[in-house]
Amino acid sequence: MSESIARAKWVVRGVRNRQEAEIVEDGAVHQRDGTIVAVGKYDDIRRAYPQLPVLGSADHVILPGFINSHHHVGLTPLQLGSPDHPLELWFASRMSKRDVDLYLDTLYSAFEMIESGITTVQHIHGWMPGPVDNIYQGATHVLRAYRTIGMRASYSFAVREQNRLVYDADAEFVKRLPPDLAPAIAPHLASQAIPFKDNLWLFDQLVRENQSEKLTRIQLSPANLHWCTDESLVTLKERADRAKVPMHIHLVETAYQKEYARRRTGTTALKHLHRLGLLGPPLTLGHSVWLTQEDIELAADTGTCICHNCSSNLRLRSGVAPLNVFEAKGMTIAMGLDEAGINDDRDMLQEIRLVLRLHRVPGMEDVVPTCPQVLRMATEHGAKTTPFGAEIGRLDPGRLCDLVLISWRKATWPYQDEDVPMLDALLQRAKTNAVDAVLIGGETVYENGRFTRIDRDAVMKEIAAALNRPRSPEEERRRWMAKAVFPHVRKFYDGYLDKAVREPFYQPSSRI
Repeated sequence: MSESIARAKWVVRGVRNRQEAEIVEDGAVHQRDGTIVAVGKYDDIRRAYPQLPVLGSADHVILPGFINSHHHVGLTPLQLGSPDHPLELWFASRMSKRDVDLYLDTLYSAFEMIESGITTVQHIHGWMPGPVDNIYQGATHVLRAYRTIGMRASYSFAVREQNRLVYDADAEFVKRLPPDLAPAIAPHLASQAIPFKDNLWLFDQLVRENQSEKLTRIQLSPANLHWCTDESLVTLKERADRAKVPMHIHLVETAYQKEYARRRTGTTALKHLHRLGLLGPPLTLGHSVWLTQEDIELAADTGTCICHNCSSNLRLRSGVAPLNVFEAKGMTIAMGLDEAGINDDRDMLQEIRLVLRLHRVPGMEDVVPTCPQVLRMATEHGAKTTPFGAEIGRLDPGRLCDLVLISWRKATWPYQDEDVPMLDALLQRAKTNAVDAVLIGGETVYENGRFTRIDRDAVMKEIAAALNRPRSPEEERRRWMAKAVFPHVRKFYDGYLDKAVREPFYQPSSRI
């Protein structure tokens, strides 16, 4: 049996509302076998359990573990040769990425996430060539990496059936390509196609293999409206309901996706999903930058969740999501780092500050993000978008003991005035160097800059050795294809939008 106490000057149990956090001063968390037994005053808990080991001190702040609710890859696209193009062009540039061992690749981003306080990740995998057995092997490598490092993960393989390079049928786009390029692009796109039933087999197989695992669970992810048929969306919804797991779908990330939905359905993407019966609390919409006012009201009325990917929206020129409107409607809003944050890493503390700053619209009304609100996005609301649900996201008895110990001295040195609320000061000043320890399921997986289960330096050297070798012939071929097809992808979108479509519902200067 594993049992311990984590103590701090302040234990933040969770968030009461957008203005208030639930904080226990001179507090402690008592866990047994990975589950929280009690949260209260340190002296009381210590007196009851004098023999238990204690982690932390009166210098620390304890927070619930952060949840990265939208994640895809390890080494970033920029590292692997793809600059921050607009999203639709970025898809083409990413064809040139290097081949990276998925186990090592997953560990790379897990290191960054954990050291910034992330304890759970929603890993939405994609872009792997078939057949399904190859995808299955890749999925097992990803899941094994999370279990090895001790991180909690919800895994899904994104279902992509069509329109893999532009918002049109693969065969139709290939017809537009010059004769020296089309014979290379066609088989490349075809290699990513697997029968729809294989996606269902993959989900069922991974569910069976992970049902007894403590750290990893499986959910479903139709990648986006343009990548899925209506029939498949309905079938995935039925399978998710039967398995009692949530679904996560990218939606209207860009204006081009908004226009695609209009052309395909005659209405908005969100209204179309509603007609298909997909909306509701089990569904999370990733990005949702280009929802209309009516869309937002419909999503709020149905209890549909949103995942805000602030850095990605900025880096790929997708726009600014109407976060303040989402919040005013009382929606469940999670936070995701997507491929990478604004500094090309996975730093949740930094992402919290970006979300706090980006949505500070002009005026004096109480409509801008608050520190408790954004903490709730990164914890309790994020939890609701995963299969772990109410088991994580807060520090309450009965929940899993996922927490972060942050040094108040390191975060605020050399001075912090006491008139600023503690949580506000912490979230606006703490950097990753102030994260002293991370517990997942009651186990210390990171402490004083060291991962307890795995040698980070050895993993990084292995990655460096692999990627500093010359490109393979296949990697060189993909690199050529990416550069050759890029201008043709760009040409496809010439005139795709008219001026009205380019104007988002939400402007940075607008208020509710």
